[in-house]
Amino acid sequence: MAWVYLGTAGVLEIVWASMMKQSDGFTRLWPTVITLVAMVGSFGLLAMAMRTLPLGTAYTIWTGIGAIGAFVVGVTVLGEEASLTRMIAAVLIVSGLVTMKLASAH
Repeated sequence: MAWVYLGTAGVLEIVWASMMKQSDGFTRLWPTVITLVAMVGSFGLLAMAMRTLPLGTAYTIWTGIGAIGAFVVGVTVLGEEASLTRMIAAVLIVSGLVTMKLASAH
Protein backbone atom coordinates (compact mmCIF):
# COMPACT_ATOMS: atom_id res chain seq x y z
CA MET A 1 0.00 0.00 0.00
CA ALA A 2 2.97 2.31 0.62
CA TRP A 3 3.77 2.34 -3.11
CA VAL A 4 0.19 3.40 -3.91
CA TYR A 5 0.48 6.23 -1.39
CA LEU A 6 3.82 7.24 -2.86
CA GLY A 7 2.57 7.19 -6.45
CA THR A 8 -0.48 9.23 -5.54
CA ALA A 9 1.68 11.68 -3.61
CA GLY A 10 3.85 12.06 -6.70
CA VAL A 11 0.83 12.76 -8.91
CA LEU A 12 -0.38 15.37 -6.42
CA GLU A 13 3.07 16.95 -6.58
CA ILE A 14 2.62 17.34 -10.32
CA VAL A 15 -0.79 18.92 -9.70
CA TRP A 16 0.48 21.45 -7.18
CA ALA A 17 3.51 22.39 -9.24
CA SER A 18 1.35 22.91 -12.32
CA MET A 19 -1.27 24.88 -10.43
CA MET A 20 1.39 26.99 -8.73
CA LYS A 21 2.50 28.08 -12.20
CA GLN A 22 -1.12 28.84 -13.09
CA SER A 23 -1.67 30.79 -9.86
CA ASP A 24 0.51 33.61 -11.24
CA GLY A 25 2.39 34.14 -7.98
CA PHE A 26 -0.62 33.23 -5.84
CA THR A 27 -2.68 36.07 -7.32
CA ARG A 28 -5.38 33.83 -8.82
CA LEU A 29 -7.76 32.27 -6.26
CA TRP A 30 -8.64 28.81 -7.61
CA PRO A 31 -5.22 27.77 -8.83
CA THR A 32 -3.87 28.91 -5.45
CA VAL A 33 -6.48 26.86 -3.56
CA ILE A 34 -5.78 23.79 -5.70
CA THR A 35 -2.04 24.27 -5.13
CA LEU A 36 -2.43 24.33 -1.36
CA VAL A 37 -4.84 21.38 -1.19
CA ALA A 38 -2.64 19.27 -3.48
CA MET A 39 0.44 20.19 -1.40
CA VAL A 40 -1.18 19.05 1.83
CA GLY A 41 -2.38 15.83 0.20
CA SER A 42 1.00 15.15 -1.38
CA PHE A 43 2.93 15.68 1.85
CA GLY A 44 0.40 13.65 3.84
CA LEU A 45 0.58 10.68 1.49
CA LEU A 46 4.37 10.91 1.37
CA ALA A 47 4.42 10.75 5.17
CA MET A 48 2.17 7.68 5.10
CA ALA A 49 4.42 5.98 2.53
CA MET A 50 7.46 6.72 4.69
CA ARG A 51 6.01 4.64 7.50
CA THR A 52 7.31 1.57 5.70
CA LEU A 53 9.52 2.74 2.81
CA PRO A 54 13.07 3.92 3.40
CA LEU A 55 13.50 7.71 3.43
CA GLY A 56 15.94 7.78 0.53
CA THR A 57 13.74 5.62 -1.68
CA ALA A 58 10.46 7.38 -0.88
CA TYR A 59 11.79 10.92 -1.19
CA THR A 60 13.77 10.23 -4.35
CA ILE A 61 10.84 8.62 -6.13
CA TRP A 62 8.40 11.31 -4.93
CA THR A 63 10.56 14.15 -6.20
CA GLY A 64 11.33 12.24 -9.40
CA ILE A 65 7.67 11.69 -10.21
CA GLY A 66 7.07 15.38 -9.60
CA ALA A 67 10.05 16.46 -11.69
CA ILE A 68 9.22 14.27 -14.68
CA GLY A 69 5.52 15.01 -14.42
CA ALA A 70 6.11 18.75 -14.26
CA PHE A 71 8.44 18.47 -17.25
CA VAL A 72 5.80 16.59 -19.26
CA VAL A 73 3.06 19.08 -18.31
CA GLY A 74 5.37 21.96 -19.19
CA VAL A 75 6.12 20.55 -22.62
CA THR A 76 2.67 19.20 -23.52
CA VAL A 77 0.37 21.76 -21.91
CA LEU A 78 2.41 24.94 -21.50
CA GLY A 79 4.40 24.70 -24.71
CA GLU A 80 7.83 24.67 -23.07
CA GLU A 81 10.87 23.61 -25.09
CA ALA A 82 11.55 19.89 -25.50
CA SER A 83 15.19 20.10 -26.53
CA LEU A 84 17.38 17.05 -26.89
CA THR A 85 19.31 17.99 -23.75
CA ARG A 86 16.12 18.29 -21.69
CA MET A 87 14.86 14.96 -23.04
CA ILE A 88 18.14 13.24 -22.15
CA ALA A 89 17.93 14.70 -18.64
CA ALA A 90 14.38 13.37 -18.27
CA VAL A 91 15.47 9.90 -19.41
CA LEU A 92 18.30 9.94 -16.87
CA ILE A 93 15.86 10.90 -14.09
CA VAL A 94 13.50 8.06 -15.02
CA SER A 95 16.47 5.66 -15.16
CA GLY A 96 17.41 6.71 -11.65
CA LEU A 97 13.86 6.20 -10.42
CA VAL A 98 13.66 2.72 -11.88
CA THR A 99 17.04 1.85 -10.37
CA MET A 100 15.95 3.18 -6.97
CA LYS A 101 12.75 1.11 -7.10
CA LEU A 102 14.66 -2.04 -8.08
CA ALA A 103 17.13 -1.47 -5.25
CA SER A 104 14.36 -1.15 -2.66
CA ALA A 105 13.67 -4.22 -0.54
CA HIS A 106 9.98 -3.32 -0.24
